[in-house]
Amino acid sequence: MTIWTTVDPISNLALFAGLTATMHRKERRRLAWRASLYAAIVLVVAVVIGQLVLDAMGIRLRSLQIAGGLILFVFGLQMVFGWIEQPGASVEKGRDLAVFPLAVPAIAGAGSITAVILLTDSDVYSVYERAETAVVLLVVLVLNYVLLVLSDVILRIIGRQGAALLTRVMGIILTALAVEFVLAGLSIGGWAKPLH
Repeated sequence: MTIWTTVDPISNLALFAGLTATMHRKERRRLAWRASLYAAIVLVVAVVIGQLVLDAMGIRLRSLQIAGGLILFVFGLQMVFGWIEQPGASVEKGRDLAVFPLAVPAIAGAGSITAVILLTDSDVYSVYERAETAVVLLVVLVLNYVLLVLSDVILRIIGRQGAALLTRVMGIILTALAVEFVLAGLSIGGWAKPLH
């Protein structure tokens, strides 16, 4: 659920539809493929060497967990309150939409990069669990690609208001997950155990 929420295919769908409204279907498919491929490369690199890079820089995973939780919390608030910047249809000449804003930061943003590094921590998760996370990541990226390709059809069905509603619900879930990341980073366990 964390990966789905941080990649946020629903927001990506709305952003993609807005950015590509004037493009032909073939161009949209090509753009969706490239953006998905670039984001996959960024996130797979984060899975494979993210922890090594942190270790080399002397950054403890707990620090990343707390910082990542705070970033995810802010990102979740942006989703809830609709503060996520969605660039208009006018794009600078020569700028590749597949790279920015689609691959980074929309699909592979700070939240998703942080989440995949945290969810593949070799000190916490077994090889099987990390492989499972990698598979989930790839499935989410494939689903994100499919949603991008079908964005015009999906938005006709659920409407822009439906997409906005789903984005806000995902934002609430993401803020709750962010709080859990921070509490785990601070080693605060059952802080809200019910009294009997």
